Amino acid sequence: MNFLALFSSMAAGKDETSASAGEVETVKAEAGAVKTVDANGTGETVKTEVVEVAEANGTGTAESSPVIEPLLTSFKEESNFVSDLKESERKALQELKCRIEEAIMKNEFSEHENEKSDGKDGEAKETEAEKPAGEKEAEKEELKVVETVTETDVKVGDVEVKNEETEVIVTEELSDKKAAEEQGPKVEETVTVTSETLEVSASGAENASEAKAVESGAVTGEEETVEVTVETFEAETEKFKAPDVYLWGVPLLHTKGDERTDVILLKFLRARDFKVQEAFEMLKNTVLWRKSFKTDSILEEDFGNDLDGVAYMNGYDKEGHPVCYNVYGVFQDKELYQKTFGTEEKRQRFLRWRVQLLEKGIQQLSFSPGGVNSMVQITDLKNSPGPGKKELRQATKQALDLLQDNYPEFVARKIFINVPWWYFALSTMISPFITQRTKSKFVITRASRVTETLFKYISPEYVPVQYGGLNRENDQEFSGADGGVTELIIKAGTKQIINIPAAEVGTSLVWDLTVVGWEVSYKEEFIPSAEGCYTVIIQKEKKMAAQEEAVRNSFKIGEAGKVVLTIDNLSSRKKKLIYRSKVKRHQ
Repeated sequence: MNFLALFSSMAAGKDETSASAGEVETVKAEAGAVKTVDANGTGETVKTEVVEVAEANGTGTAESSPVIEPLLTSFKEESNFVSDLKESERKALQELKCRIEEAIMKNEFSEHENEKSDGKDGEAKETEAEKPAGEKEAEKEELKVVETVTETDVKVGDVEVKNEETEVIVTEELSDKKAAEEQGPKVEETVTVTSETLEVSASGAENASEAKAVESGAVTGEEETVEVTVETFEAETEKFKAPDVYLWGVPLLHTKGDERTDVILLKFLRARDFKVQEAFEMLKNTVLWRKSFKTDSILEEDFGNDLDGVAYMNGYDKEGHPVCYNVYGVFQDKELYQKTFGTEEKRQRFLRWRVQLLEKGIQQLSFSPGGVNSMVQITDLKNSPGPGKKELRQATKQALDLLQDNYPEFVARKIFINVPWWYFALSTMISPFITQRTKSKFVITRASRVTETLFKYISPEYVPVQYGGLNRENDQEFSGADGGVTELIIKAGTKQIINIPAAEVGTSLVWDLTVVGWEVSYKEEFIPSAEGCYTVIIQKEKKMAAQEEAVRNSFKIGEAGKVVLTIDNLSSRKKKLIYRSKVKRHQ
């Protein structure tokens, strides 16, 4: 397994750690305008006039239809409502709930109890192996103890304590063969124990030492006064109370009545194909791992900002899933690479940092049956180190083992962008070993289709500018509260003119604009409303290259008029234009 598995498996379950067969995702171009929504800083709508100008260059080139490549069936998240589950799935969920309740009562989710249980099992096996055949035969004798308890109420201070009279019936059953040889009848001893007296009655007892053995550990007949306080009573009771067990703040015990419990349990069941015992073991191991890894306190740790550009949470997709970007091309920097992966200690630090980022993303999930319960992972493979890096492979294996076992079903979709040639060769080899369900979560695209692929799943205002969107880090001009964007199609060989009214003197107009794949000419002007005034050139006409980032500009309004944006598509293919604008009032 190479480093790519790490990036593709972030927050994934065990069956979600490899790449698909190298299908390149394509997006069908839209045939017309999608919507027009612009808002100013006060929530007012800015009316925008869009004018399409017929082709004037005389080329008359016909537009070719886009080629739609075959795609894998897109993954659709399953419902987390119990009523929508199949009968077999509901049964498995109920069985898992009962198994968890039993485990909690037995304190199986405790690290101490787990180690203790493992130790006892090991010792028992060793002891069993060491015992001679004669001793094993002798152990066929069974000792059955039945306790009958009657209670009488006694008040001690303010606490009501139950004085117990215990009748212990000891039955010793010998093997049929031995009983026949010794002609010894079944021996039954009844021992009645109270706090005042001890009565031992034996019927048919042939060995008096057995009765003495019972009597030796009993009360001597003297009355003993025990002082019980409220604090003592509560402390003793607390010892027998099963601790609550939580995952991501959700109780695992279904009797707590939290609807989120079903969502968590279904994640583990789906990761193990609804095999209850396997799902329980996975869940139990996750709880124990989180305790040993101290995951619940990892958000408090400070890892500095060296890795901020490696992976980060940014925005949401069109279905509301939080989006995580993984950009591993930064590891071309040898100094950063050595600082991150140079030693085992550094690799462990990287691992904790990555788990922390994942836990931050999980905090944005609702875990409610109808809510958002998974994330979208985007992995940028541009300039990323190849699979030959030893330190990276070691870090990959550690992270892969950890993530696939402890974060099941946390990825709704994985989008790989700027995919290099070697990735396709690798994915072709491992594709036969991947389930169709896992493949359906993958979207793979080359550099030329990055922007349109991302726009298919994520709105442009949430796509970072370096990938062709409008989202800028720490943006002071636009936010989600400013509304959406306008998307238009510019036909081949035509001009698109956008008029933005500028009526409020003393304010400023701010706008963002991008064209997917650019390769168009673009200019900006301000045209006053009054006759006889001169047109102001804001941006001279320039040819925009294919990889240009979105344009952001502003203009302070000194007189009423309009800002005119002109986009001239001289290519033989239609283009998608995206823009937004707002009025900014000065304080």
